[in-house]
Amino acid sequence: MIDYSKKLTTAREVNPIDNLDYSIESDRGRILSAPAFRRLQKRTQVFALELNASIRTRLTHSLEVSQTARFIAKSILKKLEKETIYGLKGLENAFVSTVEMTSLLHDIGNPPFGHFAEQTINKWIAENALPLLEKMAANLEETQELKAMLAKDLCNYDGNAQAIRVITKLQRLNLSYTQIASVVKYTRGAYETKPKKGEPLDYLMKKPGFYFSEKSTVEKIQNALHVKHGHRFPLTYIMEAADDISYLTADLEDSVEKGILSLDRVYELIKAECKKEGETYLLEVIQERYDQAKKNEEPYQFNLFFTLVRAKLVTSLVFHVVDIYTQNHAAIYEGSFNAALLEYDKESKYYKAIKILQTISAKYIYENKDVQTLELQGYAIINGLLSVFKPLLELTCKEFTALLSDEKIECFIAMRLIKRISSKQIVAYQNDVKVLEGKDEESAQLLEFYYRTRLVIDYISGMTDDFALHEYRTLLAI
Repeated sequence: MIDYSKKLTTAREVNPIDNLDYSIESDRGRILSAPAFRRLQKRTQVFALELNASIRTRLTHSLEVSQTARFIAKSILKKLEKETIYGLKGLENAFVSTVEMTSLLHDIGNPPFGHFAEQTINKWIAENALPLLEKMAANLEETQELKAMLAKDLCNYDGNAQAIRVITKLQRLNLSYTQIASVVKYTRGAYETKPKKGEPLDYLMKKPGFYFSEKSTVEKIQNALHVKHGHRFPLTYIMEAADDISYLTADLEDSVEKGILSLDRVYELIKAECKKEGETYLLEVIQERYDQAKKNEEPYQFNLFFTLVRAKLVTSLVFHVVDIYTQNHAAIYEGSFNAALLEYDKESKYYKAIKILQTISAKYIYENKDVQTLELQGYAIINGLLSVFKPLLELTCKEFTALLSDEKIECFIAMRLIKRISSKQIVAYQNDVKVLEGKDEESAQLLEFYYRTRLVIDYISGMTDDFALHEYRTLLAI
């Protein structure tokens, strides 16, 4: 039975607020004032280290996503307003605000230099941290399984999983369980095996959604909100759809601003691809908007074209998403709906239009030489920084404990490196290792190394693009 009063609650880790609207406003204030949220203004969306402030960053992208998510949420409520059986009466503000704030949080765990940095981190961990983990003793079958699980988890860095860690451990935002649950976009732990295509919940579990370090936290929240293992919180589907919609023209618009493409070139590319695929809906939209834009003065044509196209597509896609949500309401509420809302109906004219825009962006923007050069620079910076901090991972557990106590150790480099890491991140590590007391020696050492590796990843992945570049130049004496 669908009853949103069981999902939209005031429950939170400490100091719960009895009034739901006050609880929601508290979440909003905590998110908007969080340092990790502010750092998104200096993180790559597509174009790294960009000086042109009109080009999208993670922050401006997140603001656009939140607006689209708000539009979707309010449209869903409008469509369901006559349905009294869903427990939504009096929860409208909580429904809309949770979706909106989830959208602001959705990229908060993304590293500097975008998705390419995620691959860089995982490659470095596999080649440098795992050999250190492999050398550690694991004589019992139980500790061997633990070692294998931790190795898998460490090689599965993902911005979605890191977001949960940032919210709960590194920033300690103490958000409501409702707000945290809505950020868990993918439902597989990084330590779990990815299901094969066609297996149950394969879409929902295609990426890591949280780490082993946050496993108990996520499970506690899921139990409190009646979310089954591997299932998704219902409002997360709305955030995902808003994110997908926001990408469609944004990167094309930024590519024109950057001079990679021109307005006429974008128009010709979309037109050619539509004709090639026999697509008529998108072709009609861009033809009408292009003709309209061309009637204006030269400086305004570019902005007018994208404004008109974006307005038409967003409105149409929002109502399409609302239909999919309400038609599959039971499965979405349960969290077992195994698809993105925007990609569910593969026969719709909207799906075909989306694929054309995605194809053009991939071919002419993401594969552009200048964009890939920036990715290679990001690779060098992230890889270089991780290598600089590797001495912290090469210490024994005893040496690292002494280091954190300001005791002198043999590795003089580590004594200097540890001073650069944020005290909040160090406290998060210390709180994680507190639970190791009473564990057998082998398990304790494996887990301590795991949390220490997380500490290094937390520090570097939490940097902004320009700070990462600054640290790279400083520490490599460039």
